[in-house]
Amino acid sequence: MENIGALAILLAFCLAIYSVIASLVGAWKKKPFLIASGERAVIAVFGLIVVATGILLYALVTSDFRYAYVAAHSNRDMPFYYKISSWWGGQEGSLLLWNFILICYALVVVLQNKKKHRAMMPYVVATLMATQVFFLTLNTFPASPFQMLAQGKNIVEVQDGNGLNPLLQYWTMLIHPPILYLGYVGFVVPFAFALGSLITRQPGDQWIFTTRRWALVTWFFQSTGVILGAGWAYAVLGWGGYWGWDPVENVSFLPWLTSTAFLHSVMMQEKKGMMKVWNMVLVASTFFLCIFGTFMTRSGIVASVHAFASSSIGTYFLVFLTLGIAFTIYMILGRLDYLKSETELESVVSRESSFLFNNLILLASCFAILWGTLFPVISEAVTGEKVTVDAPWFNRVNIPIGLFLLFLTGVGPLLAWRRASSEGLRRNFQWPFLGMLVLMAGLVAAGVHHVYALMTFGLCFFVAWTIAQEFYKGGAAIARKESMNLVRGMVELTHRNTRRYGGYLVHMGIVLMFIGFAGSAFNKDTTVEVEQGKSFHLGRYEMKVLSVNNGQTDNYVWQNAIVDVTVDGKPYATLDPERRIYSQSQQPVGAVKIHRRLNEDLYLNFAAISSEAQKPIIQAYVFPLVSWIWIGYWVLLLGTAVALVPSKMKMSYARTEVVGMAGKHEKVAK
Repeated sequence: MENIGALAILLAFCLAIYSVIASLVGAWKKKPFLIASGERAVIAVFGLIVVATGILLYALVTSDFRYAYVAAHSNRDMPFYYKISSWWGGQEGSLLLWNFILICYALVVVLQNKKKHRAMMPYVVATLMATQVFFLTLNTFPASPFQMLAQGKNIVEVQDGNGLNPLLQYWTMLIHPPILYLGYVGFVVPFAFALGSLITRQPGDQWIFTTRRWALVTWFFQSTGVILGAGWAYAVLGWGGYWGWDPVENVSFLPWLTSTAFLHSVMMQEKKGMMKVWNMVLVASTFFLCIFGTFMTRSGIVASVHAFASSSIGTYFLVFLTLGIAFTIYMILGRLDYLKSETELESVVSRESSFLFNNLILLASCFAILWGTLFPVISEAVTGEKVTVDAPWFNRVNIPIGLFLLFLTGVGPLLAWRRASSEGLRRNFQWPFLGMLVLMAGLVAAGVHHVYALMTFGLCFFVAWTIAQEFYKGGAAIARKESMNLVRGMVELTHRNTRRYGGYLVHMGIVLMFIGFAGSAFNKDTTVEVEQGKSFHLGRYEMKVLSVNNGQTDNYVWQNAIVDVTVDGKPYATLDPERRIYSQSQQPVGAVKIHRRLNEDLYLNFAAISSEAQKPIIQAYVFPLVSWIWIGYWVLLLGTAVALVPSKMKMSYARTEVVGMAGKHEKVAK
């Protein structure tokens, strides 16, 4: 079986190379049979990777410890679902997962476009399969998941494996890596169409119309992956945070920033014929940042709880990134005449300028995070000393950027195209602005004096009002015209332009997340060494350690502390934070307990037993408003789903007509 798995990967590697060559030669020589052959090779590669994946999964599920990968990342006593998740728990298996997702995307692209975009498709397929060749190179040579344990020339089998990293034995890790990869890998599709459009000089914006749904879906997967990772850090790592500006966290966030900018700027190209070069740069940047993030996670150049062990594959990534970026820059510079904007920015106070500012701020954040992440690596390479860039630096830089982005989220959609009038500005923003000032004054009077928190709450109120105002105005107009109630009117409004109003819901989800982020300004914590039967306090909570208990499962030995929580003398909750030592790895891991409420979370971590007094050491935290982050994600999910639904009424934006009407009005004014 192991030979079949390795052979399947090798054959897939060879056929992927053939697909690239056949597609390119077929396009250059105008040989349709070669183009078709290159597309059929994609189907063959899909079948071979499915075979290889099936063999690895079978080995993991059956605990076949002849495989080095199975022995390193699984063990007999692990639950079935964690044996499955061992597929992506290590370097070699996660690269196979990347290959599997990539070929699935490539297959869908080929099947969807059998009769569409025929001029572009050979180059699209070549780009997809060139990326596939790169990742299959890794699985074929330096990181094969089918290496066997050997003693001399003989294959051997150990009695049990090391098991999956205990930190990964949590439910979100069953879905976080695959979902994040769906976002990371998926952006190769918009990039492939953008590159195909550049090479063939396609007229119009075909690549934009073809890939905007791809971009939105992969952006959603990126968002979900980042949120799941934050939830895992919050519930598993024991320090209570959901974002620590860890290098691997940072590089997962970078392509989200550029893809968010891309989703906004494509609307400018669709409606106004502007920002064509900008969109090419953004889609390419997102793709290469996805590859760069994978490089950072796997090269060993940064230390992180999220990273894989150091390996030699970093060099492969650097070569791929260098060649890919160089070729993309060459193509963009060589097609600048084809990428000329059709219209120019007319006013700073307009929807066009708000999109431009939005993109600039997103890229400023991206650059700041990238620089802060790479600076320790660069400083060590140049001076020999590693200078640490800590979380406070990232917060100082990114909090003001985030607040400005939040402001633009409320302002941008309500500005008029071309040029906003003073009367329009007053009508749209007078009441939201006054409401924001009243709220901030009320919070100050209530004792909230943290500047950034005040600004965040105020801006969240401002943005929420502007979004609600848009739904109310449009819904009320439809309700009056169609003789229906307001709720039905707003549903009808959304159905008529799902992309616009789905985007508003996404913005509302971001608002709710910012409310959760602002709550961190009021966090409280304490660490106590407390005897059984004794109490300690944190804020309004009184906590009493009732007992310390011990036990064992097939997979680990556990010890927990039963903590009774009261508020103002009234029973509130009983929590049992736990310590575990896993049998195979002997790695201690905490299992925190969280009492979640909309206003705040009470978070307990059983850190250790003191060596001298044998008293439990409890870390207690109060995290205000953190639940709104997760609620905001569900609203974001709803908004993305709405935006993906086809609109009831086809919205057309003929740029020539818009310019013509503008000219007509100008003549009338004269």
